Amino acid sequence: MKTIATLTMNPAIDVAYEADRVMHTHKIRSRHERYDPGGGGINVARVVARLGGTARAHYLAGGATGKALDALLDRHELVRSRIDIAGETRVSTAVFERESGKEFRFVPRGPVVTAEECRACLAHLERIECDYLVASGSLPQGAPDNFYSQVGALARRRKMHFVLDTSGPALTHGLAGGGAFLVKPSLGELQHLVGRPLAGTDAIAAAALEIVGSDRAEYVAVTMGQEGALLAHHSGILHAPAVPVEAKNAVGAGDSFLAAMIFALAAHRNPVDAFRYGLAAGAAAVETPGTDLCHRSEVERIYARVPTPMRCREPA
Repeated sequence: MKTIATLTMNPAIDVAYEADRVMHTHKIRSRHERYDPGGGGINVARVVARLGGTARAHYLAGGATGKALDALLDRHELVRSRIDIAGETRVSTAVFERESGKEFRFVPRGPVVTAEECRACLAHLERIECDYLVASGSLPQGAPDNFYSQVGALARRRKMHFVLDTSGPALTHGLAGGGAFLVKPSLGELQHLVGRPLAGTDAIAAAALEIVGSDRAEYVAVTMGQEGALLAHHSGILHAPAVPVEAKNAVGAGDSFLAAMIFALAAHRNPVDAFRYGLAAGAAAVETPGTDLCHRSEVERIYARVPTPMRCREPA
């Protein structure tokens, strides 16, 4: 098994509640409270551990909430390396309203990091050893838009496979340096990246091939919700439909997809099989309530139902 490390620049304590009805002004009684360590890379590490692997989680944290995050990571028995910052780690909240079946999510921007703290993070990463370095999640305030590009350059120099899952300017600049092994945008993130709407599989495939053809990434996995997912590579484009499941929660589906795909690749499974395993994990996360992500038994059960991806018609 190859080794996996994750980087979470803007982690969070994820709090989830249920309430009968969400109303303004009134005190809302909640139940089924749940507290989990969160943020893209941390979620990836959690899922890798549940699937039977190990991923060391590297993350920025500070203040009293940073200590609480440490304790939650220890409760989940994750291998972790904290990078200290002065600011307070953020707390995100998701409330499931039973009456409507809708979920309300409150996500603060998080702390402001300094240039010195960003340099300390890069220095920390220079000392780690891994085969796959997964940078996942948003950048905190204060971090430069090209920070993930700097991480990618570091990974290439250290002969690590650099995996990127972020959005907005962080994604644009993160890919600008080229040489990423895998990037996993959602359809919305891909549209923002290319600066145009993408209607239909052919248009999405063409946009993904632009990234591959420009050597910004070797693989591009685009998650498209109910439309499934697409995998682009120099050898061609594959599309797989979504696996029908009862949708209970959207939190962590993309992280679960990415974690399962990297876990499978680290276990020397081929990219197509890893793509199918990622689809199964994403579907398992969708049918898991709250912030609990996916579980191996459900991933394996759904994986047996994931069809072999079909080769897309190559865009002109």
